[in-house]
Amino acid sequence: MPRPKLDPEKRYYSISEVAAMFGVSTSLIRFWENEFEMLKPHKNSKGDRRFTPENIDQFQQIYHLVKERGFTLNGAKQELKHLKDWERQKEQMLGLLKKVRKSLEDIRKELNGAP
Repeated sequence: MPRPKLDPEKRYYSISEVAAMFGVSTSLIRFWENEFEMLKPHKNSKGDRRFTPENIDQFQQIYHLVKERGFTLNGAKQELKHLKDWERQKEQMLGLLKKVRKSLEDIRKELNGAP
């Protein structure tokens, strides 16, 4: 499922709006909110859930794994953990590569400046 079109002016979406975006019930959203630690929408003073675009992206990841790829809830939790670990490793590798690139550029400058 492609990412639902979100209004760039809108900061929060209600649970019924999110349910309509994905064609699911509000009770499924509440259930997944209890099952997945990453899915924690804001609540207003009345206790109504307010989903940010980031929350909607998180919900879409869960939806994709469970509804489209057929993962069990436990399988989806494990996959999300692996994805989070992979992102962390990727960021570390990018940082290391940037340091190596800087070192190589410094060496090149020294070589170009040498007689």
